[in-house]
Amino acid sequence: MLAGLKQQKRKVNQIDISFRTTGQGPALLMLHGHPQNHMMWHKVVPALSEHFTLVTADLRGYGDSDKPVSPPSESLYSKRIMAQDMRELMASLGFNKFAVLAHDRGARVAHRLGLDHPDAVLGMMLLDIAPTLAMYRQTNEAFARAYWHWFTLIRPTPFPETLIESDPELYLRSVMGARSAGMKPFTPEVLAEYQRCLSLPGTAYGICEDYRASAGIDLEHDEEDIRQGNHLTCPLMALWGKNGAIEQCFEPLNEWKKVAAQVEGKAMPSGHYIAEEVPELLIAEALSFFSSINDL
Repeated sequence: MLAGLKQQKRKVNQIDISFRTTGQGPALLMLHGHPQNHMMWHKVVPALSEHFTLVTADLRGYGDSDKPVSPPSESLYSKRIMAQDMRELMASLGFNKFAVLAHDRGARVAHRLGLDHPDAVLGMMLLDIAPTLAMYRQTNEAFARAYWHWFTLIRPTPFPETLIESDPELYLRSVMGARSAGMKPFTPEVLAEYQRCLSLPGTAYGICEDYRASAGIDLEHDEEDIRQGNHLTCPLMALWGKNGAIEQCFEPLNEWKKVAAQVEGKAMPSGHYIAEEVPELLIAEALSFFSSINDL
């Protein structure tokens, strides 16, 4: 269904963000993970579009969105900047208040979006992450082996970019295929779209900058939130894969309760890619959770 929708671009926060929109009802922003793009939502969009106006966007550095080059000693890929992209995109579309459904890297952007723009975010569902600061602080061997790319991609440019660019398909399959479900959840058409976007000039750089920011400036922002007592105030539903590293290495619900005021969550019978492994179950959870938010 997503491929049949017009792909648009909107200049926000000094860059072009690529997105598609469909459906009717309250606004729901949907943010993807790594090394994907907005097409990861293709299995859940048809059902959710009957209840919500969906905005599926590519994060800066990913998909068909712009991939700006950071100046020396400064990151243009902090989650604060990436969250501002999405706040301005939604405002430009006429949505000053909205909910968020986000996976992986997009969920980290959503976390910052809720902290920096609590007036705009009515509620969020985050898929298969624990808070970034908690994950770095609690790194152990099992996590480092499962999330090896977290530590490879943060090396200074151009080393990790060169590795990705030398064989984008190999990188894609090495990251996604190494998860518990292998490559089975991904349709050939969407997999081809992931590979196309990963092969675009600048994508490898944008991805690495995203991860470098998470190991640098993003941790500083998260630590400052803790010092200031700044918590997520909107309703939060955290879902994670029972067969994934989040379940095995962390206590995600307890970690989210440390940084959010209204939290519920549970493990799903899947691995990391919940939206593509168990879409029907995710649809049911999303409809139940977002319908419970009074302001939607």
